[in-house]
Amino acid sequence: MNMGIHSRSESSHTPVAIVGAGPAGLMLSHLLHLQGVESVVIEKQSREEVETTVRAGILEQGTINLLRKTGVGERLDREAEIDEGISISIAGESHRIDFAKYTGKHVAVYPQHEVLIDLIAKRLSDSGEVWFNTEVTSIEDHESDNPKVHYRTADGSESVLSADYVVGADGSNSLTRKLITGEDGRRMKHEYPFAWFGMMVHAPQTAPELIYATHPEGFALISTRSESVQRYYLQCNPNDTPGMWPDERIWEQLHLRADSDSVIVSEGEITDKAVLRFRSAVTDPMQRGRLFIAGDAAHTVPPTGAKGLNLAMADICALAPGLVQAVKKSQSSLLSTYTERALPRVWKTQHFSYWMSSMLHSVPAEDELTSAFHTNRRLAELSTVVSSDAGRQLLAQQYVVWDFPAI
Repeated sequence: MNMGIHSRSESSHTPVAIVGAGPAGLMLSHLLHLQGVESVVIEKQSREEVETTVRAGILEQGTINLLRKTGVGERLDREAEIDEGISISIAGESHRIDFAKYTGKHVAVYPQHEVLIDLIAKRLSDSGEVWFNTEVTSIEDHESDNPKVHYRTADGSESVLSADYVVGADGSNSLTRKLITGEDGRRMKHEYPFAWFGMMVHAPQTAPELIYATHPEGFALISTRSESVQRYYLQCNPNDTPGMWPDERIWEQLHLRADSDSVIVSEGEITDKAVLRFRSAVTDPMQRGRLFIAGDAAHTVPPTGAKGLNLAMADICALAPGLVQAVKKSQSSLLSTYTERALPRVWKTQHFSYWMSSMLHSVPAEDELTSAFHTNRRLAELSTVVSSDAGRQLLAQQYVVWDFPAI
């Protein structure tokens, strides 16, 4: 079993070199293996760091189906919490969005690091090469037919891996993306005027489904990790620090924004605090020569719509068949259209995430009257959505039901 030790020679070659052992990189390596195309995944963190960095994980039906179909859904089916809806709370008045009613689908609450644990175990059991503790230092000749990935191992030794194709799945601070945007590529961005203050709490479950709560004081999200561990978020200023949020202020604001006649936020020991900034970005194109990017390397979305991991998986479903065709049949027609096939879904996801964020969050304004205008307008929009079958169905469909590209 490869625990990060290099099993190839120093001047090695692979059909596909993948930078990053996140959801996109590991799922791509898995899908390629199922089609008889081998790869090397290069990850600068240790296996332990990858598997223990806790992140949220709301899996769309498409992601659930993909994990099941490709043989990595067993633990998901056994341990994930299945949600058939969410609640939208407007100043204490709760409205349930029934996914099962409007779409016949559901979502799974299954944190991202659990998905990574499953994918890593599967790749290693299939004798896949995942090089942990290995940092990619540069990539060259990606516009030729022989790209080269320069890397450094934990002991400081340096070497080169040549490949037929290189895929950057190395997150929002991507090295690979810079090779695409450095010339005529575009990185389109939007910075939001609010952030989330997130905390992990040892407490009983507040509610069986996610609560998206909005209030004139701002937004709150009530989510769960387990029966005894909860994850709460409060809208805050992007310049806030954890020290500005003592426990007393946290509980005051959570109860103010999220409590209702049917729900009282469950309190407990707060074990982790962090500020999460909101950004949207899209890279166009998502390829150059024999270099391709996917997941957060290509685009980022705010977490309000729970789309980040799911969009990464959709990218891979669009990319993998083209790589298989190129490697096995030397046909590049499908691979050459990766960007144009992936971007429509990226932009739909950006729209949904922006829409959810703008409806649920208060926006700072220069004066009281302007602030009152924006607050009342967005609350009217949100009320319009949740008070009709058409509006609730639209929200449910956008949250759950986008089909993945066929693999």
